[in-house]
Amino acid sequence: MTSNRAPGAVMVDLQGRELTEQDRKRLLDPMTGGVILFSRNFESPEQISALTEEIRALRNPPLLIAVDQEGGRVQRFKTGFTRLPAMRLLGKIWDDHPEQACELAHRAGFVLASELRVCGVDLSFAPVLDLDFGGSAVIGDRAFHADPAAVCELACALVDGLRRGGMAACGKHFPGHGFVTADSHVDVPVDERSFAQIEAADMVPFRKLIRHGLSSIMPAHVIYSQSDAKPAGFSAFWLQKVLRGDLAFKGTIFSDDLSMEGARVAGGVVQRADVALQAGCDMVLVCNRPEAVDELLAGLVRVPSTASQFRLQQLYGQRTQAKSITDLQSLAFYAQAVQEIATLDPGEIHLTVGTRQVGELG
Repeated sequence: MTSNRAPGAVMVDLQGRELTEQDRKRLLDPMTGGVILFSRNFESPEQISALTEEIRALRNPPLLIAVDQEGGRVQRFKTGFTRLPAMRLLGKIWDDHPEQACELAHRAGFVLASELRVCGVDLSFAPVLDLDFGGSAVIGDRAFHADPAAVCELACALVDGLRRGGMAACGKHFPGHGFVTADSHVDVPVDERSFAQIEAADMVPFRKLIRHGLSSIMPAHVIYSQSDAKPAGFSAFWLQKVLRGDLAFKGTIFSDDLSMEGARVAGGVVQRADVALQAGCDMVLVCNRPEAVDELLAGLVRVPSTASQFRLQQLYGQRTQAKSITDLQSLAFYAQAVQEIATLDPGEIHLTVGTRQVGELG
């Protein structure tokens, strides 16, 4: 174990289900501060628990361990985990039964967090706070709703559930990725709306969730051309003036994956990281490109500030009374929540929330 080394500013990924010597070298690099896990790293709850335990044992303080476990089509861990609904399904329920939808969102957040926490994962990059404008395939049913008010209520309920399960939350993709049709994984999206239009719609959930105590935010690899020529994740205007200044956000700012096409406008991977950190990100992610990770770790000289280190420390998962997903079944609230989530059907929904019956929805 490497002791008393403050975490660095880079979050890296792993190649497989067990740590290789190259993985260990990257995780021990002083520039590394976290690990993001993917489906390729997962086989079972027992296997992922052993993997996270090995990762934690490498460093003191330990590396932050994260995953994208939103629900729907973005759920990295499946076998042995509860299959969570796409958030749009909760939005459909909200249209006719807002209280029940919020209760389901709370329970979904609790199940999500509880299952990850007993397996040693600190943070899921969720919830998506983007609005569903109907044209973005990459966001699509990952968004709760088109109505900012619905997104606010459902996201607050889900975040409360995450907290109850011992986990912080990460709202994405600031200031809003839902309007553009281009996918920032493979393109450089440009949103030509005015700042006033974005503020009046897309930013409403972020403002609400920040006031609700949101712990972290991930900006979009989208250029909002009437406000700044740089994508939001590389923009001091969006991260410092708007997010830190106007919205008074005190939590952690993560970059989105610097390997994505939407990040190429900032240059090579070292330059991308440097620009993102200078603009206001506390930690940058590089995924699915091992050679780029090695280049970044060798070339980056910027380390997290004391303020960034403090913010990142707030994201480590809380202790849980259960030791495994099997243990969670003895918790009445968890068992009931899993049962209720299992009744959700994207086609025809019949469900009971607590003792109240929710009607059939299209």
